[in-house]
Amino acid sequence: MGYDLISWRKNLYIIWLAQLIAMIGMSMVVPFLPLFIKELGVTDISELKRWSGLAVSGVFITAFIATPLWGWLGDRVGKKSMVIRAIFGLAVSQLLIGLSANVYQLFVFRMVQGALSGFIAASLALVSSNTPKENSGYAIGFLASSTAAGNVLGPFVGGLLADSFGYRNVFFITAVLCFISGILVLFFVHEVNKETNRKNNILDNYLFVFQNHNLKYAMLTLIISAAAISMIQPMFALFIEQKIGLVPYIATITGAIFGIIGVFQVISSPMWGKRNDKKGYRKNITFALLGAGIGYALHVATFSAWQLIPIRAFLGFCIGGVLPSLYSFISTNTPSERKGGVMGIASSFTLFGNLLGPISSGYISSYTSIDFIFILSGIILALGAYVAYKNLKDRRIIKHEERPIELPYPEQEKKVITIDPL
Repeated sequence: MGYDLISWRKNLYIIWLAQLIAMIGMSMVVPFLPLFIKELGVTDISELKRWSGLAVSGVFITAFIATPLWGWLGDRVGKKSMVIRAIFGLAVSQLLIGLSANVYQLFVFRMVQGALSGFIAASLALVSSNTPKENSGYAIGFLASSTAAGNVLGPFVGGLLADSFGYRNVFFITAVLCFISGILVLFFVHEVNKETNRKNNILDNYLFVFQNHNLKYAMLTLIISAAAISMIQPMFALFIEQKIGLVPYIATITGAIFGIIGVFQVISSPMWGKRNDKKGYRKNITFALLGAGIGYALHVATFSAWQLIPIRAFLGFCIGGVLPSLYSFISTNTPSERKGGVMGIASSFTLFGNLLGPISSGYISSYTSIDFIFILSGIILALGAYVAYKNLKDRRIIKHEERPIELPYPEQEKKVITIDPL
């Protein structure tokens, strides 16, 4: 396959911009989703907590099922088409959510969003398959920064828009942003490597993952991390309201504090990436998970929203070394012919964690307290750190021109020193 230096970089930068715009739109709505549910008529605090968890999780229920199927289809019709399908699917779903008349419709439309979208997974597959192997680590890390940047801007912008125009109109604005992203990809991204892979099916890729020690435990760590991080999302607006009460511009305050994590993710992700190259993944992932766990637990020790600022900054710095490092670790342990399928599975497992987190926090908090959810999240992240430290094995990554070394024995088919050229 021939890669043109300008083409793959151009594609990467355009997809980065499209993903940034889409993530700004998507992250605008998450912090105030419980407040929108209250606007739809759910006022009982226990019911509000439950529906907040279900509304956040609804998108992940169908996305967990649909993402591997869309990835399988992308291997046959081209990955760019899957990116376009996903981003326009997001636009349609946000329009429907904005038209919700009650919380039941909201839940159904959130599930429609999950079934039609998968934009991040599709973008990751497109970039992975259209970037030279020696640049894949940089490309994946750079693309991940657009998600963090979107999470910086989205909550703050969403809070301002919600306070100014109402919660419902923010969904319509998000639909427009997703449509703009789709236009960018449709007209300006050119798929360089459009080869289709009809040999490996979904089951083959799952078997490969579960038979590989590093991949198996990296996927488990992904689920643990995603669940612990996402279980906070439906509770955060209620947590801020609990700290400061129903003050004017509460949505703006919530969005600003929520978005602090993203600022420090953008700053720290490249730093963690360089440390991964120099020191290896295992210890960095362990330290990042432990730090994130401490950061979430410290939330309960605050007495005002402003005390959360340094804690959220520390938390963002640590989270910047969790999911991007795990995805990069998975990429370095996957041969190129399976990279798209395995990365799709990784996205699916992340979605599974994102599904478990909000559902569990919604129900657990209805019987305990919001503060307990933050402590529980910290404990789960510490568990993830233990799994990573005990099971992930760093491997030597060599330059692309080096080859596997064959030993000169008669039984050399069994005596091959396998050196992964990734």
